[in-house]
Amino acid sequence: MPAQDWPQWRGENRDAKARDFKAPASWPKELTPKWKVSVGLGDATPSLSGGKLYVFARQDNQEVILCLDPATGKEQWREKYEAPTVTGPDSGHAGPRSTPAVASGKVVTLGVSGILSCVDAGSGKLVWRKDEFPGAWPRFHVATSPIIYGNLCVAHLGKSGDGAIVAYDLASGEQKWKWAGDGPSYSSPVSAKIDGTDVFIFMTDKKMVALWAADGKLLWETDFAPQGMAYNAATPIVDGQTLYYGGQGRGMTAVKLARSGDAITASELWKNPDNAVQFNSPVLKDGRLYGLSARSDFFCLDAKDGKTLWTAPLVPPEPGAAAEETGGGRRGGRMGRTAGYGSIVDGGPVLLTVSPVSQLVVFKPGSEAYSEVARIKVAETPIFAHLVVSGDRLFVKDQDSVMLYTLP
Repeated sequence: MPAQDWPQWRGENRDAKARDFKAPASWPKELTPKWKVSVGLGDATPSLSGGKLYVFARQDNQEVILCLDPATGKEQWREKYEAPTVTGPDSGHAGPRSTPAVASGKVVTLGVSGILSCVDAGSGKLVWRKDEFPGAWPRFHVATSPIIYGNLCVAHLGKSGDGAIVAYDLASGEQKWKWAGDGPSYSSPVSAKIDGTDVFIFMTDKKMVALWAADGKLLWETDFAPQGMAYNAATPIVDGQTLYYGGQGRGMTAVKLARSGDAITASELWKNPDNAVQFNSPVLKDGRLYGLSARSDFFCLDAKDGKTLWTAPLVPPEPGAAAEETGGGRRGGRMGRTAGYGSIVDGGPVLLTVSPVSQLVVFKPGSEAYSEVARIKVAETPIFAHLVVSGDRLFVKDQDSVMLYTLP
């Protein structure tokens, strides 16, 4: 049986679950990459589909879509186009951040300036390209990832006060519908089925919204505006008709969604104000939510009532080091402005994490306490891309390279 694909942001179902992962009986202290390939700058997560690895990065003044052989890292094809220079507070992250979406023989990418491209997955030939809001992007450029659902490719484009969620026909690029009720955030959407109705759920610049997948009609919205130095960046989680979402300064919230005529209602189940995510999207496993807070603490919540079960630091303080607050983080300044970044993958008997500290951190799921299994260095530069897990393979994207690790 072929190993599980990881064809879009957070995997097959956008839930960060590696369903075919088998943890080794004994974790090694070190891992050596099977291959490492320099692909260009960027924080975009690679996508694995149909025996191909699709990478989106920046090389010089171009954004480049690469197809690699996942077994060897050898390049199969590339498609490229000129992209604007990234200036401003995020100029240190000049490459794309959006994960390619792969389906129906197509690869869709969304660049840092909002250029949406669709290429043939087999050849790399351009199918269509859009730049609906030229010169318009969020303050820190584009980080949301497009979603493919059926024959639709859906992306949130533009900037605060001048943006729209737009659905295109995947094959032709023809616009099918547009909702212009709010600008984009740095979060990525999910799909859901609410009482038989197919919907998209977006965390926008200032709201949570549910749109009917068929025509983009607004079915539900609620205010979710960040304050101060907070940003909407986490991906919502849907479990049946329960929606979990959160953001710095606003904690975590769970609501029950239900169809009511031509709308959707949301009944609040619980709110936890103490553990909030910033640039991490939690995972739901066995009735518990595991996440990485804006303060770079792991946390575990009971998904039924929102109660905090435990917290633990991503980077334990060094002996004798005094913790200090730095740009939203702590740990004696070791995290600094990278606090709150990281990805968590549900690997069955273990949870796997990578973050800017460039380590693979493995811990056991459970309600009693944080239980670490392994901590292994896997990169020389900070990791902002999501970890990709498939079978015994770990694909890691650091500042400018992609690496394949295999577990014993």
